[in-house]
Amino acid sequence: MIDDLDLGFDEPERGEKGRHRRGFRKRKGGSGGGRGKTFLALLMALVLLGTIGGGAFYGFDRIQNYFVTPDYDGAGAGEVTVEIKNGALLADMADALVAADVVKSRKAFVEAAEANSRSKNIQPGTYKLRKQMSGESAVTAMLDLKNKIVNGLTIPEGRTAKNIYKLLSEKTKIPVKEFEAAAKDPEALGVPDWWFTRDDGKKVVKSVEGFLFPDTYEIPPKATAESILKLMVDNFLSVTGEMKFADRVQKERKVSPYEALIVASLAQAEAGNKDDLGKVARVAYNRVYGEFPCNCLEMDVTVNYYLESVGRATKSSKQMTAAELDDPKNPYNRKLRGMIPTPINNPGKEALEGAMDTPVGKWLYFVAIDKQGHSAFAETYPEHQRNEAKAREAGII
Repeated sequence: MIDDLDLGFDEPERGEKGRHRRGFRKRKGGSGGGRGKTFLALLMALVLLGTIGGGAFYGFDRIQNYFVTPDYDGAGAGEVTVEIKNGALLADMADALVAADVVKSRKAFVEAAEANSRSKNIQPGTYKLRKQMSGESAVTAMLDLKNKIVNGLTIPEGRTAKNIYKLLSEKTKIPVKEFEAAAKDPEALGVPDWWFTRDDGKKVVKSVEGFLFPDTYEIPPKATAESILKLMVDNFLSVTGEMKFADRVQKERKVSPYEALIVASLAQAEAGNKDDLGKVARVAYNRVYGEFPCNCLEMDVTVNYYLESVGRATKSSKQMTAAELDDPKNPYNRKLRGMIPTPINNPGKEALEGAMDTPVGKWLYFVAIDKQGHSAFAETYPEHQRNEAKAREAGII
């Protein structure tokens, strides 16, 4: 401790050995520096209390956050749009809301959502909300469909990429050319490179065809051609991932996932009824990889795909000429040995399931026999001819 303090400096005084001693000197005739002691004690007390008080406040604030959820009050103010992505969990939604300063903390939104039994009805999409809302207000607002920006577009199953670009352009006013440009690099859109692996020795043609999953999409307000196609590819990967499509077709069908995707697109195009998707897929497998004489598909739908791709009108089987059916310049020639280069459309989940989980059968032929689109399947050509006769009697062909 420092005792005998004075408020003023004085000359250093020498000790017995002549050494200087630094310090303060008592005032002459004073009370021993009592007022100095009091002043310093008071000063130190104030500093100490300030330090302890600040630390105590900081510690209390931190401890309080463990027990009290950081949350805004009321319905907020201003306006902000927030996108909730497909498959988002409550925590994911909360993160998006915190990033946009709609709610104060993830905990505030999650707790409010868990307390509201209707929160499971919150859908992916874009919402018009306010900034600095309470967690409860944010949940209520997202359950009110008036706050959801509806810009939905349904992509039907079995549409070609070229057709999908037209649908997207009509909805978004983004030029078709921008979709075509974005589609030139499927891997940049999120298609993993391993999808473009073939086991049949054929040259790999990297195309986005087949990966634009048919579904109803909410198009974000400032979407680009690239972002929309990425959304569709991501949906494809999610669906096929949940189905374990790639693993199962390699293990059970003994073909690469890409070849199985081609088969799914063929089934989607040829089957007139969803009940026949698996059987048509089985015919495609049997023709190309089985004992069919030419090991070719001999399906007119591949010819039509080529005609559309080069800007020519598609035709019914009856309208096709012999030159069109067997054009040697057509890489999708129906007589081409082996599997065609790419899918011919974008198949839905049921067609993918048909190509993955095909029924057992040695069918090589099929023909539609009723107006509901059901087909009759045959293992031999004579049997197929009898089915064709039934189809003619029914006025189908």
